[in-house]
Amino acid sequence: MEFKCKFWLEKKGELVFGEGLYTLLVYIDKYGSINQAAIESKMSYRQAWGKIKKAEERLGFKLLDKTIGGETGGGAQLTANARKIMRKYEELEKELNQILKIFNTENNS
Repeated sequence: MEFKCKFWLEKKGELVFGEGLYTLLVYIDKYGSINQAAIESKMSYRQAWGKIKKAEERLGFKLLDKTIGGETGGGAQLTANARKIMRKYEELEKELNQILKIFNTENNS
């Protein structure tokens, strides 16, 4: 038997931040584009934008700074708060994986 876990943040029973949004933000950071991040995450632009808006409302702060398209095209960059929550998410995930490693080692002994 192998132990696994998933975690996410909720506020009043509603999803605020989890693996899907984290991955979406990673792609936005990489490409500077919500649309490209949505494609990489295998979701529609509308679905990606909806996840971001809901999370921003529930968190109470912006995750993205956006620029409208035009001759130079639009784009999106992560805010300092987005980077902070992503860093904390990564730290928690790393810690949980270390705990799981202990459980899995002891379980397989």
